[in-house]
Amino acid sequence: MLTPGELAANLNQLVYTLLLVGHVKSDPDWYRPPGLTRHHSLWLVVKGRGTFTINGTHYPAEPGKIFFFVPGMTVERRTDPLEPVEYYFLRFDYAESHPGKEGWSLKTSAERPFPLQGMYTISDTPKLIYLLEQLLALKNKRGPITGMRRRIMLQELMLTVVLDFRSQLITGDTTSAIERTQDYMSWHYQEPLTLEQLAQMAGLSVSHYSRLFRKYSGYSPIDYLTNLRMDRAKELLVLSGYRLKSIANSVGYADEFYFSRIFKKIEGVSPREYAKQHRVDLGHTATPPPSGPKPPI
Repeated sequence: MLTPGELAANLNQLVYTLLLVGHVKSDPDWYRPPGLTRHHSLWLVVKGRGTFTINGTHYPAEPGKIFFFVPGMTVERRTDPLEPVEYYFLRFDYAESHPGKEGWSLKTSAERPFPLQGMYTISDTPKLIYLLEQLLALKNKRGPITGMRRRIMLQELMLTVVLDFRSQLITGDTTSAIERTQDYMSWHYQEPLTLEQLAQMAGLSVSHYSRLFRKYSGYSPIDYLTNLRMDRAKELLVLSGYRLKSIANSVGYADEFYFSRIFKKIEGVSPREYAKQHRVDLGHTATPPPSGPKPPI
């Protein structure tokens, strides 16, 4: 399975549309024989017990289990007659649509496998139930505003799943420690921060900190810091007429040529080329950029 950070990056490249949503309390003799799945769907079990069989493998259908079915799966579903299963379900479709170095990437769901498939465990089921109930409330409404709400809520539901997976990996003080170092980097990215400093700030060994940080964010700590710097540099390149050396210094690089190499590695073009492509004419003379942000008092 992908890490929560990798999963979030993957899901964030998708645009969703809701096809169907429902809430079912099954009868004691409820049974669906093996058949090929034709649509992408999500099933959240909230009560009772049963067995869902996916491609010949049996999985417990019980509270806290969430299932992602994709086209082409052979699925069989059966309830326990003494504890009939109760579940929410939604059917959806999606397309990949996101900007990249070579321009926008556009793919259909048939071309882009969905990153979640099979059974997973959810630790905070009520959050998902709330979102599914909200989607149910919009079920019979129409119009472009309702359509936008459904799409946003479906995106939020996917995010809630990712956050739940993340909380199962990292809990309590460790989560706070990772977030503290992220906040520190966002305010001090222009300083010569080291991995050892950040790990010490989190109260963890370098190897443990690096491993947990990657699980939490999808990036290594240094890659996270580098991307923060590049994001700020892109703002300055687009919104200002500052010299390249000044921009490099303001985001933590004393050597403008090293800064340029890192920038091109991440963005695919040089800083000057990026500025030409995205420059905004502000119509005034620029003053040197500040040395970096200061934390709020």
